[in-house]
Parts: sequence; structure tokens; C-alpha cells
Amino acid sequence: MSAPALSALSGPVVLVGAGKMGGAMLEGWLKLGLPAQLAVAVDPNLPADAAAALAAKGVAVNPPAGAIPAPSVLLLAVKPQVAPDVLPQVAPLVAPGTLVVSIMAGRTLCFMEGALPAGTAIVRSIPNTPAAIGRGVTVAVANGAVSAQGRALAGALLGAIGIVEWVADEDLMDAATAVSGSGPAYAFLLAEALAEAGAKAGLPPDLSARIARATVAGAGALMDQSDLPAATLRQNVTSPGGTTAAALAVLMDETAGFGPLLAEAVAAATRRGKELAG
Repeated sequence: MSAPALSALSGPVVLVGAGKMGGAMLEGWLKLGLPAQLAVAVDPNLPADAAAALAAKGVAVNPPAGAIPAPSVLLLAVKPQVAPDVLPQVAPLVAPGTLVVSIMAGRTLCFMEGALPAGTAIVRSIPNTPAAIGRGVTVAVANGAVSAQGRALAGALLGAIGIVEWVADEDLMDAATAVSGSGPAYAFLLAEALAEAGAKAGLPPDLSARIARATVAGAGALMDQSDLPAATLRQNVTSPGGTTAAALAVLMDETAGFGPLLAEAVAAATRRGKELAG
């Protein structure tokens, strides 16, 4: 979190839901310089050992609602299915200057605007699971009440767990979720399928699993550190008439290959996201 973002805080950052994703974000904020006395964790289901660890760092854990000062930020990190019950409980915490940031999948700006005080500045975002190691991708959209300062503050908070990309049209959030939110599962499936294919080709299953996993992870790290487009990196591995070219001829089939199949998968995830949002 940047110093300008920290200096903009007149009240605490209240985290509602300190599970895996919320907890990772809180750890990121503390590492980046958020004073522990400005952090509040509200989660009645937080395990005792996790609550004790946060309290030992100086984070206020589950204080009485009346003891929480007007938050600068209220970050909603609860499961989307409990949102209809949780939002009315935390709505009284929202002050005129409070920025609400949501990482709840499928819960729209309209839904949150209907449950929170009129005029509340709200940022809807969707991070992905690599956020747990600070390598996440978060796509965000703001409602009309979010100022430039609020946008910068939200970007700093979300940036504690990886990169942040903004969209202007909330309708794009379902497609973004299908690509980045669900995307890690696609990469894990690639490693899984590659391991199974190697075993079918004769490799010992444990060896095939190890080298498939390391190959997918290594390729991702190389792509992350390179400025070259993914297509160029692919071409750099592919010698004309070689083994990689033979494999890619199957994977890049225009009708039955990886591209059309993945496009169908992303479209299915996008449709499901719209269904879940109602």
C-alpha cells in the first residue's frame, strides 16, 4: 500500500470476513505498512488460533459494533450466499466518507447499493486464488459515487495481493471472472491432464505428475518475466517439423482444438456468472 493511500485514511479499514482471501488481503496490508491499529477484522466464524494471531499483531478482532470508529474502508470478503444476511448487519458502520470494497463473486453494484446507505461509494472486484501468495489478478469496477481518491485507495488495498485491472462497464465482470477468477483452475487442469497424458505415454505416474507440474509452473514464471507476447513465446519453443509442432497441430485445430474448447469454457463460465448474479 502506498504512502499517499495510507495518508488518506481517516478511520480504520474494516475487513468483514477474514477467511482465506480476506485473511491474505489483511496480511498484505500489514506487510505494506497499514498500521495494525487501523485494521479491524469482523468474522464470528474465525478460528480461535487465527483470531489470536491477528490480535497479537494489534488487529482488533470482532469488537462490538459500537466500538468501531467510522471506517475509511469497509471491505466485504464474505461468501456471496450470506451477503443478504451480512450486509444489513454491517450497513450501520457505513459513514458518509466510507469506501465499500467487495470481493464477493456475483454480487452486483446494484445489489450492494440496495443494501447500503444511499450514495455509498462502492467498488466491486473479483480477485483470484494466487492472491494467497501475492500473485493474484483482481478486476474491479466502481460505481458513480467513487472519487478518484477512492479509486486510488481501492487500488492500493487490492494491489496488496497482486495486480489490479479496472473496467468501466460492470457487464464485463462476468467475462473477467471467467478468465482470471476461474483461470487458475484451467491452469491446474492443464497440469493434471498433462500428467495423465504423460503416464499414458509410458512415464511413471509420479514422475509424469512432477514434471508436468514443474513445466506448467516454469512456463508461467517465464511468461511473467518476459515482455514477449504469449504467442511469441509459443513460437520460440516450436521448431518446424519438430515434436512440439506435431503436438500443436492437434491442440490448435480450428474446430476441435484447445482454442475453441477454451472459448466454449469461458463462455459457459460467463453465462453462469450472469445466472448467479440474477
